Parts: sequence; C-alpha cells; structure tokens
Amino acid sequence: MFSRLLLAVITSLWTPAPAPLQAFHLHGYAQGTTYALTYYAADSIVKQAEVTQQLAEIDASLSLYQPGSLINRFNAAPRGVRADQHLQRVVRKALEVCRATDGLFDATVEPLVQAWGFGQQPAAGAPTPAAIQTLLRSVGSDKLTLRGDSLLKQVPTLHLDLNGIAQGYTVDVLAALLERHGIRNYVVELGGELRVRGHRQPGGETLRIGIERPDTSAFAAPALQQVIGLTAGGVTTSGNYRKFRRVGEQQAAHLINPKTGYPFRNELISVTVVAPDALTADAYDNALMGMGLARALAFLRQNPDLQAYFIYQRPTGAVADTATVGFTKLLLHP
Repeated sequence: MFSRLLLAVITSLWTPAPAPLQAFHLHGYAQGTTYALTYYAADSIVKQAEVTQQLAEIDASLSLYQPGSLINRFNAAPRGVRADQHLQRVVRKALEVCRATDGLFDATVEPLVQAWGFGQQPAAGAPTPAAIQTLLRSVGSDKLTLRGDSLLKQVPTLHLDLNGIAQGYTVDVLAALLERHGIRNYVVELGGELRVRGHRQPGGETLRIGIERPDTSAFAAPALQQVIGLTAGGVTTSGNYRKFRRVGEQQAAHLINPKTGYPFRNELISVTVVAPDALTADAYDNALMGMGLARALAFLRQNPDLQAYFIYQRPTGAVADTATVGFTKLLLHP
C-alpha cells in the first residue's frame, strides 16, 4: 500500500507543467479592409486556412460586392430566399435593433444608400425630394419577415444592406473560431471593429484598446486617442468623418436616416460602443450616431449593457467629448 502511494506521489511530481502561452498572429485582407487576429496559446493551433475559409463563407452569404451572394440573391428575388445561419443571425439582430431604436437603424435602407452615392454604383448628384419619396416606399423593416429560415419581403423592391453590421458579426465569428480551439485570450480586429477576451500572456496584463479621435477641423485624420482596458466584449466605432461626399456646398455623411431618406445631421462626429459582442456594438453605433448626443445618452441610461464614448461638435464649432459612466471606468490613464 505504501509503495503504491509513493509511486502516485512520484508520478504526480513528474507530470510536466503546462506549456507557456505565446502570442500568435494571423492577418490578411477581407471585406475591403484588413484583419488581424492575436491569440495566446501553447502552439499555433489556428491556421490561416481556417480563417480564410470562414471569411469566404461569410462573404458568400452577406457581401453585396460578391456576385451570387445570398444577400444579392435576396435583393434580386421578388419574394425572398431561404437564409443560411449567417444571414439569419445578422437579420435577426438588425430587426431587434430596429425595434429598440424606433427604426433609426434599418437594414433595408440600401436603395437610399445607393441614391446618395455610397453604394456600389456612382451617383451623379443628390437625389431629388421626389426620388427620395419614391425610394422610401421600398424601405422599412416592417416589410421584412424572418420566419424560420425563410427571409421574405412584402415588396419586390425591398433590398438589404448589412454592411453596417457585417464586420462586427465577422469579428464575432472569428472569435468563435478561436473559442472552438480552446483559446481564451485573444484580440480579433477587422476594419477597426474588435472582439476581445482575457489578458495578454504570459504576464496577464490588461488588453489595451486605442480609440481613434478625429482631427478637430476636417474630421479626416486621427489626432488623439483614448485607451481602454477590456477583458471581454466587442468594441466598434461609427463616425461621419471618414465616409462622406460633397453635395453642392455641403458634406453628406454616409449614414442615412431611414425615416426621412436624408443623411443624418446632428452634432455627433463619432461614437465608440462597448457591448457584450461586436455584432451588438456595430448595430448600435450607427443608431446612436443618428440619435444625436442627448437622445443617445438617454437611450444608454436605459440600456446598461451598452457603454459609449462620444466625440461631438459644440455650437461654437469646438470639438468635445463625453462618455457614459461605464465607459469612463474602462479608461486607462498614464
């Protein structure tokens, strides 16, 4: 009996220690932008080919720029299509956020996006008021139904544009790929949208995320940064300082009000949202931009799962910033 116990003790002493976690990096080009994955593991267990395959699968479902994609087939169909899991998940979130924001976020805004020159086809100028009123008849999530795997439309001219949330969703899918391999410490980034979990290894430091701050005059280049520390969640940013076009003497931003048909115009320059996942953050950042500052802050007080950082323009023209209490607690100070 004693010898067996001694053998068990000796065997346990000889059990090798877990291999230290190392940083591994994967990066590439997808969805018109770049992506980067950093994960911490004992070995490089996630391969580039897996990431590439996952990205191709998402594009085949959600990309407006890929001929024959499922979303393009839906837009061309008179009635609807059978939706795969990717399209179902993103449409379900889009409908949820549309209801929560009283229609300020609406994935059926694609005809208006095209008309204002932010789609695949160039536009000669701003659409006329009459053209906007006509296009509005084809816009509205109340005309869209997801029943099981059947995605249906009430009018043949209803089109989906999921570009506003597809990148956030993609980040979540890539994070899920890492999770399936047992990875619990990572940063996934695509086009500036992020999903993080855990800590830097092997030291266990907090993961640091820089928040871009636009130039105070032209809104065209980053000038300052806030830095937050996050152990889990999604972080996305929406702004009017990157994608806009000049219409007459004014700049029209790419975020279109689905109720009026015109670009949103308010004091907000950008909003960065922290949420439990990147899809949720990505959907709400556009809606918050449309609300304007006061309404957005009131909305966030009623939705504590969302935290946000705003950059806005005062009536004097000066640029200022503010944040929710929860976001402020994430700030890392030098």
